[in-house]
Amino acid sequence: MTIPAHGIIVPLLETAEDARRLVRSAKFPPKGNRGFGSPFAMERFGGVSMTEYLQQSNDALVTIVQIETKQALENVDSIAKVPGIDCLFVGPFDLGNNIGHSIIDNVMQDELKEAISTIQKAAKDNQKSSGIYSTSGDQAREFADQGFNMISAVTDTVALPKALTEALTSAKGSYMHSAATAGRGAISGIGRMVAGE
Repeated sequence: MTIPAHGIIVPLLETAEDARRLVRSAKFPPKGNRGFGSPFAMERFGGVSMTEYLQQSNDALVTIVQIETKQALENVDSIAKVPGIDCLFVGPFDLGNNIGHSIIDNVMQDELKEAISTIQKAAKDNQKSSGIYSTSGDQAREFADQGFNMISAVTDTVALPKALTEALTSAKGSYMHSAATAGRGAISGIGRMVAGE
């Protein structure tokens, strides 16, 4: 938090009291009880006074809670009512596993879809943003069409290996093509030398 962070996402939060503790820990007084910590964070805000820094830091911090257990789902309305919580974020795989409706072969069961709708409704009813993890760009578009405000369209563990594989495959193809072309030219030149041309 002393870097300073402008957003935090907390997994496995299950109750309104958990949410209140999170806000108290993340916000400076009077909204919370976060310690001042390092003075270096204040420098990142561009020469503001300590009072201005504390206020701007509180206002700028986006606090996101993941709703991904049965208990969190049961408490989602009370969690959404907590001042200082900005976004309810759905972890559909963990939520599905925790409520007994796992995602299998990328297929969501109706009960999981209902649970996700319940979370999104709680966010909307309490003027909070709603977020969700998706497994593809197409699924991300579906969630955007459903009204989600924050969508994780791809993770680094998926995107980086795919991009690296594509780049290496492309590079190998270019290399193999140029090596084969160079090889044909060399063989042709040797053939002409042998023929006495």
